[in-house]
Amino acid sequence: MQLKTVMLKIQIDIHASERAAERGVSIEEIEDVIHTGHPVPAKQGRSAKSKVFDFNRERNGKFYKHKCVEVYYLIENNIIITVTVYAFYGTWEHQNEHSI
Repeated sequence: MQLKTVMLKIQIDIHASERAAERGVSIEEIEDVIHTGHPVPAKQGRSAKSKVFDFNRERNGKFYKHKCVEVYYLIENNIIITVTVYAFYGTWEHQNEHSI
């Protein structure tokens, strides 16, 4: 028996969009984290996923090897609604094992 994968629509809240822009995260990265990131703990009935991306450039005058993006979201009526987005810059040995 083959399981059917359902892709939920992603709605990026204005607050999450503003925080993402301030923190150097693109809409494409938000969607990638939701689809392929690893779950991290979240509070208040929310869900969260995290993913480390290769960065290899400067941000605010300092060079960083990686960027870790965390997306916090709710699922309502089969729609993923983003709540906020965090970005952490640094170096991670195991790129898929970061959470705050």
